[in-house]
Amino acid sequence: MGEHGALTIYLKNLDKYKSVSAFAPIANPINCPWGLKALTNYLGENKADWEEYDATCLVSKYNNVSATILIDQGEDDKFLKDQLLPQKFEEACRKVNVPLLLRLQPGYDHSSTFIDDHVRHHAQALNL
Repeated sequence: MGEHGALTIYLKNLDKYKSVSAFAPIANPINCPWGLKALTNYLGENKADWEEYDATCLVSKYNNVSATILIDQGEDDKFLKDQLLPQKFEEACRKVNVPLLLRLQPGYDHSSTFIDDHVRHHAQALNL
């Protein structure tokens, strides 16, 4: 859950980071099979405890986000609909007016990257 980790660490530490981006993160682990397995194994059965480790839940708690969150996701990713759930994160961001640029990339799968755009995204946030 590396990319998801970037989102959760950012949301919990807005005073320490100026930007965040992710490639195909598991955006809502409490609602997908991979996340259910991992969160149960790491945190036990209490689903309320899981919310502190789910970016979709955290975005409504830590919604004082001014920088745009950038997420790239391949439209042909076989994990998109059942595991990654970026639309859930997008919906949560919209509800609390957190700026999100979710780019669904046609013709790309889970292994695709748009690193140059992400470097520019962070450089802009740092005024470089």
